[in-house]
Amino acid sequence: MRLAPAFLLFASIAVAAPPLSAHGTPESFAELAEKALPAVVNISTRQTVEQRQVPDLPQFPPGSPFEEFFKKFFGDRDDREGRPPRRATSLGSGFVIDPSGIIVTNNHVIEEADEIHIRLHDDREFKAEVVGRDPKTDLAVLRVEADGPLAHLEFGNSDETRVGDWVIAIGNPFGFSSTVTAGIVSARKRDIRAGPYDDFIQTDAAINKGNSGGPMLNLDGKVIGVNTAITSPSGGSVGIGFAVPASLAAPVIDQLRRFRETRRGWLGVRIQSVTDEIAGTFEGFGEARGALVAAVMPDSPADKGGIRAGDIVLSFDGKQVPKMRALPRIVSDAEVGAAVPVEVWRNGKVERLEVVVGRLEENDQASAPAEGGSKEHPIELLGLVVAPPNDELRKEYELDEETLERGGVVIVGVAPDSDAEEKGLEPGDLILEADHNPVRSAKELEERVAAVRDAERNSVLLLLNRGGDDRFVALLLKAGAE
Repeated sequence: MRLAPAFLLFASIAVAAPPLSAHGTPESFAELAEKALPAVVNISTRQTVEQRQVPDLPQFPPGSPFEEFFKKFFGDRDDREGRPPRRATSLGSGFVIDPSGIIVTNNHVIEEADEIHIRLHDDREFKAEVVGRDPKTDLAVLRVEADGPLAHLEFGNSDETRVGDWVIAIGNPFGFSSTVTAGIVSARKRDIRAGPYDDFIQTDAAINKGNSGGPMLNLDGKVIGVNTAITSPSGGSVGIGFAVPASLAAPVIDQLRRFRETRRGWLGVRIQSVTDEIAGTFEGFGEARGALVAAVMPDSPADKGGIRAGDIVLSFDGKQVPKMRALPRIVSDAEVGAAVPVEVWRNGKVERLEVVVGRLEENDQASAPAEGGSKEHPIELLGLVVAPPNDELRKEYELDEETLERGGVVIVGVAPDSDAEEKGLEPGDLILEADHNPVRSAKELEERVAAVRDAERNSVLLLLNRGGDDRFVALLLKAGAE
């Protein structure tokens, strides 16, 4: 199965009209569709594409049958040179959100287009200009100069949408304009690895090529999502479609309209998930939650606000952080320059800090996921063999000099079938901390691990560095090892 981008989007299998129920389910979607259709537009783009350079043909003896074969399929060299650029076209969908002519669609629908044309439900056509676009959320805002106010749609509250709620999608699949499909919300908060802020609504309403950028509507006729992608083995709808929720789309669209760009908050940390094993290494912490800080970027807002590696961020700007992937979105939504409260778990209790939110630059992320010579020393409780760094190990594993200044020991061996092997530890990884304490030698590491065992805990939290990036790993202690 493969993930298809939004340009394969939105159509819908015909859904039998649901009977009227005590909960108010409509007998038909006709009235809702009739009101929404005038605000949904067809988007066509044109792009100039340079012709691909055709390589020279192999050299064959005169009269060779292979020479005639290649000429038949590839042509003579003179015919293949000097081909003019060709014009490529594509189709997508969008919807009007302001009667003055403001239109929302997907970024991939209009990306790299030389010309963008909008066709309304009544077949009027306009040339559109790009107001702003955001590749990270795959959203774009267009503007047309109409000769009067246009029918438009309003955003609803996607946070109130429940799994099982009815939705309809409207778009132009395969060029068939004004196509309405219906289905239900299959799931919420889907992470399909399309970008750093994935929080998709999943639906079984049919989505196909050409539906990208069209609206997903609730029964009140409000837009709760922008249809964006499908999962499909064939490129056609199999009942697994995804929409950017209105709660994520609306603030981005507002910024694009106001500034023609996004202005996201930035914290400046590398984070990772808090697993049950990691949570168990923090005394008194309880169930797994929050985002574990693996590293803090120097001079970043986090650094200036007192956040440290090893902290678990529990809340940011008054919003709870239930899982790691929630933090980047919460930070990005924060007002740039605002001083916001942050709660972290540190030293067995909640610490309250204040951080001034920075501005996310194009190459940054609001908060990024963390991805020899001397005598070797076995740490049997961990199934590891470590050694202090030296010139030979530095060269062999290309260890980062700045990281080495922080101390640590180098992993030079990993026991087969150990928890360390299962967790992906490998020779060349640098262990910087154990159980929240710095490690400066193999002996210190062994003492820290032994203290964890003596405290009758079954796992120890290590801070590792690989290729200059820090991350935490909780390793189970080997039963019976001394």
